[in-house]
Amino acid sequence: MNDSGPVTPSRHDTVSPGGVLDPTTGALVRLAVAVAIGDEKLLAARVEEVLTAATPTVWVEELLLQSILMVGYPRALVAAGVWRQVSGAPPPEAPGGMDPKDSTIEGERICRVVYGNNYDRLRSNVAALHPMLDAWMISEGYGRVLSRPGLDLAKRELCTIAQLAVLRSPRQLHSHLRGALNAGATSTDLHGVLQSIRGDLDAEAYRAAAEMWERCVNNQSRPA
Repeated sequence: MNDSGPVTPSRHDTVSPGGVLDPTTGALVRLAVAVAIGDEKLLAARVEEVLTAATPTVWVEELLLQSILMVGYPRALVAAGVWRQVSGAPPPEAPGGMDPKDSTIEGERICRVVYGNNYDRLRSNVAALHPMLDAWMISEGYGRVLSRPGLDLAKRELCTIAQLAVLRSPRQLHSHLRGALNAGATSTDLHGVLQSIRGDLDAEAYRAAAEMWERCVNNQSRPA
Protein backbone atom coordinates (compact mmCIF):
# COMPACT_ATOMS: atom_id res chain seq x y z
CA MET A 1 0.00 0.00 0.00
CA ASN A 2 2.91 2.29 0.69
CA ASP A 3 5.00 3.25 -2.33
CA SER A 4 7.39 5.62 -0.56
CA GLY A 5 10.94 4.70 0.38
CA PRO A 6 11.85 3.39 3.83
CA VAL A 7 12.44 5.83 6.62
CA THR A 8 16.13 5.64 7.45
CA PRO A 9 16.97 5.44 11.17
CA SER A 10 18.88 8.27 12.74
CA ARG A 11 22.65 8.10 12.47
CA HIS A 12 22.68 8.10 16.29
CA ASP A 13 21.02 4.67 16.37
CA THR A 14 22.69 1.38 15.49
CA VAL A 15 19.72 -0.16 13.70
CA SER A 16 20.09 -1.08 10.06
CA PRO A 17 17.13 -0.23 7.79
CA GLY A 18 17.23 -3.91 6.84
CA GLY A 19 16.46 -5.13 10.37
CA VAL A 20 13.87 -7.91 10.32
CA LEU A 21 12.11 -10.12 12.82
CA ASP A 22 12.68 -13.85 12.96
CA PRO A 23 10.09 -15.76 10.87
CA THR A 24 8.00 -17.01 13.81
CA THR A 25 7.73 -13.59 15.44
CA GLY A 26 7.23 -11.79 12.14
CA ALA A 27 4.33 -14.07 11.25
CA LEU A 28 2.77 -13.48 14.67
CA VAL A 29 3.07 -9.70 14.32
CA ARG A 30 1.48 -9.78 10.87
CA LEU A 31 -1.36 -11.88 12.23
CA ALA A 32 -1.82 -9.29 14.99
CA VAL A 33 -2.30 -6.65 12.30
CA ALA A 34 -4.85 -8.80 10.50
CA VAL A 35 -6.79 -9.17 13.76
CA ALA A 36 -6.90 -5.37 14.06
CA ILE A 37 -7.99 -4.94 10.44
CA GLY A 38 -10.67 -7.61 10.76
CA ASP A 39 -10.71 -8.86 7.16
CA GLU A 40 -11.37 -12.61 7.12
CA LYS A 41 -9.46 -13.30 3.89
CA LEU A 42 -6.43 -11.49 5.25
CA LEU A 43 -6.79 -13.36 8.54
CA ALA A 44 -6.88 -16.70 6.73
CA ALA A 45 -3.75 -15.80 4.77
CA ARG A 46 -1.92 -14.71 7.93
CA VAL A 47 -2.95 -17.90 9.73
CA GLU A 48 -1.44 -19.87 6.87
CA GLU A 49 1.69 -17.79 7.31
CA VAL A 50 2.03 -18.59 11.02
CA LEU A 51 1.51 -22.26 10.25
CA THR A 52 4.21 -22.19 7.57
CA ALA A 53 6.56 -20.35 9.93
CA ALA A 54 5.86 -22.93 12.67
CA THR A 55 4.92 -20.17 15.06
CA PRO A 56 4.05 -21.89 18.36
CA THR A 57 0.32 -22.46 18.72
CA VAL A 58 0.34 -21.08 22.25
CA TRP A 59 1.69 -17.76 20.94
CA VAL A 60 -1.30 -17.47 18.63
CA GLU A 61 -3.74 -18.40 21.38
CA GLU A 62 -2.28 -15.70 23.62
CA LEU A 63 -2.33 -13.13 20.82
CA LEU A 64 -6.02 -13.78 20.27
CA LEU A 65 -6.76 -13.27 23.96
CA GLN A 66 -4.70 -10.10 24.36
CA SER A 67 -6.16 -8.61 21.17
CA ILE A 68 -9.38 -8.04 23.08
CA LEU A 69 -7.58 -5.21 24.88
CA MET A 70 -6.74 -3.39 21.63
CA VAL A 71 -9.52 -4.26 19.19
CA GLY A 72 -12.39 -5.51 21.38
CA TYR A 73 -14.34 -8.74 21.44
CA PRO A 74 -15.95 -8.50 17.97
CA ARG A 75 -12.69 -8.66 15.99
CA ALA A 76 -10.99 -10.97 18.45
CA LEU A 77 -13.88 -13.43 18.09
CA VAL A 78 -13.74 -13.24 14.29
CA ALA A 79 -10.00 -13.88 14.38
CA ALA A 80 -10.44 -16.82 16.76
CA GLY A 81 -13.01 -18.33 14.41
CA VAL A 82 -10.71 -18.05 11.41
CA TRP A 83 -7.81 -19.49 13.44
CA ARG A 84 -9.86 -22.55 14.48
CA GLN A 85 -11.15 -23.12 10.95
CA VAL A 86 -7.86 -22.75 9.08
CA SER A 87 -5.46 -24.25 11.60
CA GLY A 88 -7.68 -27.01 12.93
CA ALA A 89 -6.19 -26.35 16.37
CA PRO A 90 -8.61 -27.31 19.16
CA PRO A 91 -9.33 -24.78 21.88
CA PRO A 92 -7.00 -25.14 24.88
CA GLU A 93 -8.31 -26.23 28.24
CA ALA A 94 -9.43 -23.32 30.37
CA PRO A 95 -7.17 -22.87 33.40
CA GLY A 96 -8.46 -21.99 36.83
CA GLY A 97 -9.27 -18.34 37.35
CA MET A 98 -6.75 -16.01 38.96
CA ASP A 99 -7.60 -14.67 42.38
CA PRO A 100 -8.63 -10.99 42.05
CA LYS A 101 -6.00 -9.94 44.58
CA ASP A 102 -3.30 -11.80 42.66
CA SER A 103 -4.42 -10.33 39.35
CA THR A 104 -4.06 -6.83 40.76
CA ILE A 105 -0.59 -7.58 42.15
CA GLU A 106 0.55 -9.12 38.86
CA GLY A 107 -1.08 -6.33 36.90
CA GLU A 108 0.79 -3.69 38.86
CA ARG A 109 4.06 -5.56 38.34
CA ILE A 110 3.63 -5.95 34.57
CA CYS A 111 2.40 -2.39 34.13
CA ARG A 112 5.44 -1.08 36.00
CA VAL A 113 7.70 -2.97 33.61
CA VAL A 114 5.97 -1.52 30.54
CA TYR A 115 5.71 2.07 31.77
CA GLY A 116 8.85 2.29 33.88
CA ASN A 117 9.27 5.75 35.41
CA ASN A 118 5.95 6.84 33.91
CA TYR A 119 3.92 4.25 35.86
CA ASP A 120 2.65 6.59 38.59
CA ARG A 121 1.79 9.25 36.05
CA LEU A 122 -0.15 6.70 33.98
CA ARG A 123 -2.16 5.53 36.98
CA SER A 124 -2.97 9.09 37.99
CA ASN A 125 -4.01 10.10 34.46
CA VAL A 126 -6.22 7.05 33.91
CA ALA A 127 -7.84 7.32 37.34
CA ALA A 128 -8.66 10.95 36.55
CA LEU A 129 -10.62 9.73 33.53
CA HIS A 130 -12.50 7.12 35.55
CA PRO A 131 -11.38 5.11 38.60
CA MET A 132 -12.80 1.90 37.17
CA LEU A 133 -10.77 2.34 33.98
CA ASP A 134 -7.68 2.42 36.16
CA ALA A 135 -8.76 -0.60 38.22
CA TRP A 136 -9.72 -2.70 35.19
CA MET A 137 -6.60 -1.70 33.26
CA ILE A 138 -4.48 -3.16 36.07
CA SER A 139 -6.47 -6.19 37.22
CA GLU A 140 -7.96 -7.29 33.91
CA GLY A 141 -5.61 -5.93 31.24
CA TYR A 142 -2.17 -6.23 32.78
CA GLY A 143 -3.12 -8.81 35.40
CA ARG A 144 -5.46 -11.44 33.96
CA VAL A 145 -4.40 -11.05 30.34
CA LEU A 146 -0.86 -9.76 29.87
CA SER A 147 0.67 -11.63 32.82
CA ARG A 148 -0.40 -15.00 31.41
CA PRO A 149 2.31 -17.53 30.52
CA GLY A 150 2.75 -18.73 26.95
CA LEU A 151 3.98 -15.52 25.33
CA ASP A 152 6.71 -13.31 26.78
CA LEU A 153 6.03 -9.65 27.48
CA ALA A 154 8.39 -8.35 24.79
CA LYS A 155 6.55 -10.27 22.06
CA ARG A 156 3.22 -9.17 23.48
CA GLU A 157 4.36 -5.56 23.19
CA LEU A 158 5.58 -6.07 19.61
CA CYS A 159 2.12 -7.34 18.66
CA THR A 160 0.52 -4.42 20.48
CA ILE A 161 2.56 -1.77 18.67
CA ALA A 162 1.71 -3.42 15.33
CA GLN A 163 -2.00 -3.17 16.12
CA LEU A 164 -1.74 0.39 17.40
CA ALA A 165 0.09 1.49 14.25
CA VAL A 166 -2.75 0.13 12.12
CA LEU A 167 -5.37 1.65 14.44
CA ARG A 168 -3.56 5.03 14.26
CA SER A 169 -3.47 5.55 18.01
CA PRO A 170 -0.34 7.71 18.34
CA ARG A 171 -0.31 8.32 22.10
CA GLN A 172 -0.75 4.64 22.88
CA LEU A 173 1.72 3.71 20.15
CA HIS A 174 4.36 5.93 21.72
CA SER A 175 3.76 4.40 25.15
CA HIS A 176 4.04 0.84 23.88
CA LEU A 177 7.06 1.50 21.70
CA ARG A 178 8.77 2.57 24.91
CA GLY A 179 7.07 -0.31 26.70
CA ALA A 180 8.48 -2.85 24.27
CA LEU A 181 11.98 -1.53 24.95
CA ASN A 182 11.31 -1.64 28.70
CA ALA A 183 10.12 -5.24 28.35
CA GLY A 184 13.35 -6.34 26.68
CA ALA A 185 12.75 -5.83 22.97
CA THR A 186 15.55 -4.15 21.02
CA SER A 187 15.40 -1.18 18.68
CA THR A 188 16.10 -3.71 15.92
CA ASP A 189 12.96 -5.61 16.95
CA LEU A 190 10.89 -2.43 16.78
CA HIS A 191 12.22 -1.64 13.34
CA GLY A 192 11.46 -5.22 12.32
CA VAL A 193 7.83 -4.73 13.32
CA LEU A 194 7.55 -1.61 11.16
CA GLN A 195 9.10 -3.40 8.21
CA SER A 196 6.83 -6.41 8.73
CA ILE A 197 3.62 -4.37 8.70
CA ARG A 198 4.62 -1.77 6.12
CA GLY A 199 2.41 -3.29 3.46
CA ASP A 200 -0.61 -2.93 5.74
CA LEU A 201 -0.13 0.82 6.21
CA ASP A 202 -0.58 3.64 3.76
CA ALA A 203 2.36 5.99 3.25
CA GLU A 204 1.20 8.57 5.80
CA ALA A 205 0.51 6.02 8.55
CA TYR A 206 3.83 4.28 7.95
CA ARG A 207 5.83 7.49 8.04
CA ALA A 208 4.10 8.66 11.23
CA ALA A 209 4.84 5.33 12.92
CA ALA A 210 8.43 5.28 11.68
CA GLU A 211 9.10 8.82 12.87
CA MET A 212 7.72 7.95 16.29
CA TRP A 213 9.91 4.83 16.32
CA GLU A 214 12.97 6.95 15.62
CA ARG A 215 12.14 9.42 18.39
CA CYS A 216 11.54 6.61 20.88
CA VAL A 217 14.69 4.62 20.23
CA ASN A 218 16.73 7.83 20.40
CA ASN A 219 14.88 8.91 23.57
CA GLN A 220 13.91 12.23 22.02
CA SER A 221 10.13 12.32 22.53
CA ARG A 222 8.30 13.22 25.69
CA PRO A 223 6.64 10.45 27.71
CA ALA A 224 3.00 9.81 26.82
